[in-house]
Order: sequence, then C-alpha cells, then structure tokens
Amino acid sequence: MKKATLRFLSNFYPSLHLPVFAFLFITFSLSFTVQALSQTSPVDGIKDNTPAVHAFTNATIVTSPGRVIQNGTLVIRDGVIESAGRNVSVPADARIWDMEGKTIYPGFIDAYTNVGMKSPREELDRGSRSWNPQVRSNLRAEEEYDPEDDGSEELRAEGFTTALIVPPLGIFRGQASAISLGTKSIAERVVRPGVAHAVSLRRSSELGYSYPTSPTGAIALIRQTFYDADWHNRAHRIYENNPSGLSRPEWNTSLASLSNTIDGSQPVLFETNNDEEILRALRFTDEFDITPWIKGNGHEYKLTDVLQDANVPIVLPLAYPETPDIETPEDALNEDLEDLRHWYLAPENPYRLEEAGIRFSLTTDGLEKAGDFHPNLRKAVKLGFSKEAALASLTTHPAALIGIDGTHGTIESGKTANLVIADGDVFEDGTRILDVWVDGRQFIINPEKEMDPRGTWEVTLGINGSLSGEMVIRETRPGRLGGSLTVNNEEIELMNVSAQDVERRFRADFDGSATGLNGRVRLTASVSAGGMIGWGEVTGQDRIEWSASRTADAEASEDREPSELNRSVELADLRPSMEFGRESLPDMPRNILVQNATLWTMGPDGVLENGDLLITEGKVAEIGTDLRAPRNALVIDAEGRHVTPGLIDPHIHSGINGVNEVGNAIVPEVRMKDVLDIYNIWMYRQAAGGLTSAHAMHGSANPIGGQNIAIKMRWGALSDDLPIEGAPRTVKFALGENPKRVGSDRYPETRMGTEQIIADRFRMARDYEARWNEWNRTQEGIPPRRNLRLDAIVDILNGDILVQSHSYRHDEILMLMRLAEDFDFRIKAFHHGVEAYKVAPELAEHGAAAVVWSDWGAFKIEAFDNTNYNARLLTEAGVLTSLHSDNSQIASRMNWEAAKMVRTGMDPVDALELVTLSPAKVLGIDDKVGSLEPGKDADFVIWSGDPLSTFSKPEQTWIDGRKYFDLEEDLILQRRVEDERAQLIELILEDNND
Repeated sequence: MKKATLRFLSNFYPSLHLPVFAFLFITFSLSFTVQALSQTSPVDGIKDNTPAVHAFTNATIVTSPGRVIQNGTLVIRDGVIESAGRNVSVPADARIWDMEGKTIYPGFIDAYTNVGMKSPREELDRGSRSWNPQVRSNLRAEEEYDPEDDGSEELRAEGFTTALIVPPLGIFRGQASAISLGTKSIAERVVRPGVAHAVSLRRSSELGYSYPTSPTGAIALIRQTFYDADWHNRAHRIYENNPSGLSRPEWNTSLASLSNTIDGSQPVLFETNNDEEILRALRFTDEFDITPWIKGNGHEYKLTDVLQDANVPIVLPLAYPETPDIETPEDALNEDLEDLRHWYLAPENPYRLEEAGIRFSLTTDGLEKAGDFHPNLRKAVKLGFSKEAALASLTTHPAALIGIDGTHGTIESGKTANLVIADGDVFEDGTRILDVWVDGRQFIINPEKEMDPRGTWEVTLGINGSLSGEMVIRETRPGRLGGSLTVNNEEIELMNVSAQDVERRFRADFDGSATGLNGRVRLTASVSAGGMIGWGEVTGQDRIEWSASRTADAEASEDREPSELNRSVELADLRPSMEFGRESLPDMPRNILVQNATLWTMGPDGVLENGDLLITEGKVAEIGTDLRAPRNALVIDAEGRHVTPGLIDPHIHSGINGVNEVGNAIVPEVRMKDVLDIYNIWMYRQAAGGLTSAHAMHGSANPIGGQNIAIKMRWGALSDDLPIEGAPRTVKFALGENPKRVGSDRYPETRMGTEQIIADRFRMARDYEARWNEWNRTQEGIPPRRNLRLDAIVDILNGDILVQSHSYRHDEILMLMRLAEDFDFRIKAFHHGVEAYKVAPELAEHGAAAVVWSDWGAFKIEAFDNTNYNARLLTEAGVLTSLHSDNSQIASRMNWEAAKMVRTGMDPVDALELVTLSPAKVLGIDDKVGSLEPGKDADFVIWSGDPLSTFSKPEQTWIDGRKYFDLEEDLILQRRVEDERAQLIELILEDNND
C-alpha cells in the first residue's frame, strides 16, 4: 500500500524533492487512517486530521506485572501501541516526550463501577418486562449511560483508563459493560458490552416497597427468576420448532435477556455486602449451572478457605472501615469486638487473599471518594500485598476477567494505548500520577510545575522601594505554601500564599502594620526565572509597587520516610471474627467415656445413678454402668454431676437475617437456611446454656410463611454447616392477629380471610400438581412453568413439608386442623398455643403436637386465656408437647423452663422431656437427638448439679462428640476478649493522638 502510494504521488509530482514527498506521503497516510477509523456519525465541521503519534523516551516502562524495561522507548500511533523496548526507533512523525525519571504503567482497569449511572431510571414503564420491579435484567449499562458528571474524571485521576460499569438498582440490575474512560461519546467508548449480569442479594428501596422485602425473599426471587428464564428459553424453543396446537408463551424481555446466564455462558456478577452473602451467592451454583463472579466487600479474609475451594473470580474493594469513635470510655464500651477486629484486619485483606493464591481484581467501588484509593492500596502494600500482585489486580486480572485482555492490561504492540505515567513507583507514598492516556489521548492529572516560588527572596516594596527585606517561601504540607517576610528586623507571617503555574503568578497577604502600612497588604506578582515584579493592594491607600529577586533556592526536600503502620496487636483468625470466636472447630476424640454421672438418658434406660456414657466417633455407643474405656479414650470423671441429652428449642428466630417476608401473604418459597448468620453471639450463649439443637423459624407475618430449618449450635462453623442433615423440611403457618395486621393494603385483613387464602392456595397447588402430572405423563408440548411457591405447597399437601403453625386461640387451631383434614394431610404442630389445652382431645385425635410457653400469656387479647398448666394438661391428654422460647435469651436457659413445669405437678423426667426428646419428635429428628441412646448423635451436657435446679450450671456442652462449650475455657476466652479489646482500643487512641 505504501509503495503504491509513493508511485501514485511521484507520477503526479515528478519534480518534488524527497522531504516534500515524504511529507505528502505521511499526510496522505494519516488521512487514510483517520478515514478508515471514522465512525458511523457524520463529520460536523472540519475533519480533525491531527497526527496522533507519540514517542515516550528514557522511560521506565512496566509492560506487565513483573516485567520492566529500563530506559525504554514507547511509541503509540492513533490510539494503539506501536512498539515498546530499549532499542525502539523513534518515528519521524512522532511527538517526543522525555520521560526521564518517570514510570509508565498499563492503564488501570476498575472492575466494578457506577460510572455514568448517577441518575438511574427508577420506573421502567414500557415494554414486555418482569412483573417485579426489582428484575431489571433487560437493562444494558451502555444504554443507561448519563454523561453528565459521569465520574470518569475522578477515576482517571487515580490512573484508571477502563471500567466495568454496572447499573445500580434492583436485584437483577442489568448487564454490565466495559467502557473506556475518555471523553468521547459513549458509542465510541464501549469496549465490550454485555460482560456479565449484575445481581444484588438485597432489594433496592428506591423501587418501592413490594415483594421481596427481606434478604430471604430476595434469594427466593433470584431462584425463581433463574427458573423462569430457563422455562422461557425452553418454551419459546419448543414453540418455534412446532407451534401447531400450542398456546403461544409470553414474551418477557427481562427473562429473555437472562438466557445466556442459565447455561453458564454469561457470568453472573453477585454484589455482596459481607462474608455471609458471599456464601449465599456461592450456593446458587449448587442449584444452577451458572458462572458466578463475586463483587466482594472487604471481609474476604474471613473466607480464604472457602474461596480457595470455590475458585471464583473476586472483585475486591479497598474501602476500609472508619476508625471507631472511642472518644469517651462509654464509646469504647459500646464498640463490638467484631467491629474493632475488622477495623484492624480489613487492610490486610488483599495480602491474605494473595497469600491464599486467590486471584482478584480491584475496584474503587465503596470508597467515599475515589481519591482514597491509592492511600488504601499503599496501606495494603505496606501490610504485605506485593506490588506485582497489586499491579496485576489493576491490569491483567481485570482484563482477563472482563474478556478484553487481547487489547488491554499490558503494554504490548497492537494493544490499546492506555497508559499511566507517574513520577516514581505508583505503589509508594509520595508518588504522583502525572498523566493518564486513554485511547492515545493525554489527560493531565498533576502537571509538573515549571514555576517553583519556594526559596529565599530579596524584596523591595513601597514607593520608590522605600522598604526592603527578605521573604522566605516554603512548603508547609504537600500542595500548600507558606512563609514569612522580614522587614525592619521583624518577621511577619505570610498568609494565603499561592502560586499558579500556568499563569506564572504569585500571591500572598501579610499584616502591614510592622512596615508602616495600615491594614492587610495583598501582594500579587508575575514570576520569571529569578525574579518577581508586581504590586500590592493596601486597604484605604494607593497600590504600591514591589519586586523580589531570588537569593537562594529552597533546600532539597528529603525523601519522605514511608509512614509506618502500627501492627503490634496479634489477632488470631477466628470464626466468627468476634467475641468468643474459634480458631478451629473443637476436636472430636475417637472415644469418650463419661463416668460416674447421674445420667438422664430420656430413653428406655431412664435415669441412671453412677452411670457411664461411651461415645465413639461422634455417636453414642453404649449406656450403662462400669463401662470400660477403650484404649486412648478421653475419660471424663463426672462424679457428682448430672448428664443430660442436649437441650432442644423448637422455636427461635436468632441467627437469621430477615425473619419475615411481608411482601406477599403466601411465601413458602422463602427458606431460613438461605439466611443463616454465624455472627450471632446468642448461639454461643445458648450452647453455654446447654442448648445443642434448635428450630430457626420464619416469622408470623404470613398465613403461609417461609420454610424453617433445624440447626445445631456448632459455634465456629460456617452457616452452611449449621443445618441438621436429613432433618425433615418444615414450614411456618400463622393464624390470629399477626398475619392479618401487616398492612391495610394486603389481603387478608380478617381471620376469615386467613382461612380462605390458605384454602385457595391449596386448591391452586392441586391444579398445578395436576398439570405437571399430565405433562410428565405425555411429555408433549410446553412444560408448565416451575413455581417455587406452589412447589412448596404441593409438598405441604403431600406431607413432604411439615406444617408448624403459629396460633393462640382454640377456634383457629380447630379451623386449621379441619382445613388440613379436608385436603387429606395433618398439621405437625401448633406453636404458642396458649389455648391449646381447650382443644387437647382434638389435637390428640388429629395427631398434632403442641409447642407452648411455660408461662407466657395475657400480653395481648388473643393470649389472654393462658394457664401455666397448659403443658401438663396437654401431656396428660396424650398430646405430644414441647416447650419453646421464641426468645433468644430464654433459649439460653431452657432447663429453667422445664423446671417451672415441676411446679405445676409434672414429674421431673417428664418436665425435662419437654426440652429434649419431645421437641426432637416435634421436629422429626428424634432418630438423631433428644435422648442418649446407642446410635444417636453425641449431643450431651454435663451439669454441675440437678439440671432442673436454678443453681446448676452447664459445665460442658458437647455436640457431635465435640466440646463446643467448657466453663473453664470460657473464663480464658473472656480474658482473651478483654485483652483484645484493650489492645485495639489503645492502638486507636495512639493513632488518634498521632
């Protein structure tokens, strides 16, 4: 092409000399290039043919993490890197930039931003879209882009040249796109659209108060939407292949846009806010064939083991928590150790992930201002985060993640000319980013000063130079000037000192009284290489002339010593990272023999005096007396102690994020197992009270509420490890006042309405089941859409999910039993049941259990007819009866609840059964727990005395053959908690003083 062009020009202009010929050739080439790169929009005005060739010489070029060219040359042409190396020829048409003393890096890539999304649309009122306003998956980031004050400039100032932009609202937020952070139109800046679908585990309140209203509801909506997208895709494929005789399926743009996520070809970028939400996001991979990415939250260091196994891409923020406010002792007392620990450990997050071999990309998201990014990054580097890994997390890692590594992330021939130019090592304190080049265009960030007024000056001022003196200008702190003026042997402080480099102007104020000038004098002057000349404005007087000549430059500033970080506090890795957290799960001795105890077996063996309990590999092996300890067994002498099965509470709400989903009256699709939270100090306290198992339940805001979960108090485990494996599924129903008073705009508003909506959903579920049965039989046509809500109700009707119903009055208890019998299933248990004693024979005949309080009642009208004899009357009527707490604190002393029943005349063993074997039967886990029998889980408590005495304490609580609580260990842990708090508070006070 070049030779043909030369021949073309020489034929028309044979008399041209070579230099002119070369000039015409270059001009023609540039014109051709610009024409080739022209976009679809027409040229407005004169076409810009400005040459775009630049050569950066004498530079330190970091081409990629770990690869550095010293004294190198970098050439870019028309926004693309042409060459980089030590022996690169400088093109004749290039503008040359001398980079001596400067370092060039690949342009940084921010892997999660809301650039251009400051004013998002809230109402999507057109088109075929989701019924739920939180599902906005049809949105594309580049189509929602608002260029007004879009945030690009702030990111460029930190060295970012490319960013992944994410729509900010909703649960399904839309598709993220990679854009260039230049100033062209968004059409010209899109690097790669549709990179990933952004999903939040939390609803956006800006979109109204409707379903879902809770974290558990948000997860249910995500699951349902994934199933709907899969159904939508299959339904349309079937219809398109053979539409004859089929009803046309709906077209839903929101679901259609998710078609590539359900087969894993388009990633799902989950935004998380804590370590529990990371686990919740990862659980979706157990159910769906999706490709997850995790936008982190700064708590990842708590889950390095999980993230190693998951091997999912992480987008890591550098937003550290603010220093806790402990100005007074009372403030310090109110700070949780969890927050103090996180303040100290959060800056180590990048280092810890790097040490664990976990790849991640960095983001400015979460920072109060983008300018905090580099200080936070440098803090992480000081704490061990390697510079090579830091650069990779800003360049090669996000480029590969986003799928633009063919053009971005390194300095190589053929790649986009995105560059960061700094005056030193960008990961060191004091280094400034001078320029950022985006697509070959320069953006000046910190211009190098051509005029520096610092130093000593001889000054004359006043009419005809009547006054003379010495002026000293110094830097008071980075970017700030100050100084003094000495006249007549009196030193006068200069105020409001400033220097404008471009205008080459100097300005300062001083109090003129010492010089014979009344009031404030305001000086201004133009600056040359060695002098200043200007005038001064004096209050109420004529202007005066002044000048200055430099007599000495400013002393060379010493290199700033890198600020040291106080890391004098050594913190163990705890799970959960809070008071009484564990460094690891308790050991499980192969064999344990508990000897010489009063053994409350709650099974066929009754109460054994001087009894022995043999545990093998976490299971009860033998009960008896004079048992022999296996070799190397752990022997516990429990003489004078009592041993019981672990206590069980069949109704708690602690340890759950979001107890009620009130966005719909019927919500059995939501599941408490999805929102368990180990940051629940009550779990430790409850284990300290002898509680080993519990039933974590949905709230009572719904006639048909969410699914509950049976858990063990495995303090120190992940939330994934809390559920009891193989426990029957249960669901919460609610009757009475609670479900009908949620809001005036939600049906039902009466007890009659509660009955009718439950019956209506039962009939819907039977119809739904019939449609599935027919399709499964014929496999013809479009399959029914899977409905998680109706799936759960079908399982309820078929006995696969057991109903545990909130209730108070006897008439509503009768109503639900009769309704269940009409649909040929049984209610498993009625909870609270303050009037259950009134219908005890009916409960026994139906086969329903009663889960009641020991003595709660009269706290509202529907609970007015309580009696402390409720449990006894129900038991004597043959009703399976259990006590419950419905209260985190009461759950930590369930033995006291049982003791109260002795006061009503119950036998002590029968009373203790109300909090051991009976709740195990209510929950359907009595084959595992509730009594000490061979083959059952080794959940037991060693008490200092009679468990029904308020003077007795649990000395040890064992779960699955592991000791999760020990009274002596607790004293050690208390001291550890106080020591850690004291050290961290002292460190904060020292930092504040500094």
